[in-house]
Amino acid sequence: MELRPVDAVDVTTLVDNSSDVLLPDVGPVRRWGPAGSAGPLPIVPSDLAVGFRTVDLLRAEHGFSVLIEVRVGETTHRVLYDAGATPDGLMANLDRLAISPDGIEAIVFSHGHFDHVIGLQGLARRLGSRHLPILVHPDFWTRRRIVGPDGAFELPTPSRAAIEGAGFVVVDNRRPSFLLDGMLLVTGRIARTTEYETGMPGHQAHRHGRWRPDPLIHDDQAVVLHLRDRGLVVLTGCGHAGLINILEHAERLTGVGRLHAVLGGFHLRDGPIVPRTVTALAAADPAVVVPAHCTSWKAQHALFTALPDAFHPNAVGSRFEFRTSPQPDTAAQGRNGVPDRP
Repeated sequence: MELRPVDAVDVTTLVDNSSDVLLPDVGPVRRWGPAGSAGPLPIVPSDLAVGFRTVDLLRAEHGFSVLIEVRVGETTHRVLYDAGATPDGLMANLDRLAISPDGIEAIVFSHGHFDHVIGLQGLARRLGSRHLPILVHPDFWTRRRIVGPDGAFELPTPSRAAIEGAGFVVVDNRRPSFLLDGMLLVTGRIARTTEYETGMPGHQAHRHGRWRPDPLIHDDQAVVLHLRDRGLVVLTGCGHAGLINILEHAERLTGVGRLHAVLGGFHLRDGPIVPRTVTALAAADPAVVVPAHCTSWKAQHALFTALPDAFHPNAVGSRFEFRTSPQPDTAAQGRNGVPDRP
């Protein structure tokens, strides 16, 4: 599948498990807050502060959402990938970041777990009926639960009727599909080829009247872009398909053998899968690695150890700016790219 190269890709984290207002700009990432240049802290009222005002901060939650901005020439397109866990979390962080959702052209969901979906509720209230397309795998609507030693927790299930009733246009597809005139690829169902990425133990789906094992979560899909002369930029929501499976699938689909950046939930927790995944990722030699959401601190430590120059911690408000030409290191720069005084 020929994926049209693009001139620039910007990825802004709207929902993630981490919020850190003191992270600085480094390399391709600009941070939100006093230590970065992506945007200032908003001022809000407070009865307990002198002058009756304080600063507002971005909220972290167990979920994931990013805004993808793609530029070719003078034209920029915007796509939302996932929507976070709580009804108002996504929209509240968009407001804090002073990002209007009006320019969003489409929404892609990585899979049907609620911590990637429910923030759509607040977005729907703000936008009204815009008939925005929403791309999902058909298994997105499956009823699911997680079974552990303490019992079963049934996950909130997305409602197709409610989402369509809110004015969205649902597009179901198991196969790969394109958005933005062939510039953004949605992988569809990802081939499981590695023998060590075996899915999520204890995950079940309700099919044909009863609960059945569902470790592979086949609706898990990634987003892929081709940054001209640099390679693939791959975004994962949770990475249930396995990070290496996802990257190999993206290469097979596009024929592009160079990986520039991978960002998102890697679903790496503990056990033998972590070192094997890290070793395989290091062999791919990406320029940027951004583990987020469901990536444990052990896995993050292993990724940093193996890929210290590529590794960047994620936090809500981080804006990763990928360009076709190398960028100057922003660590020695002040706000808006102006060098600090010595």
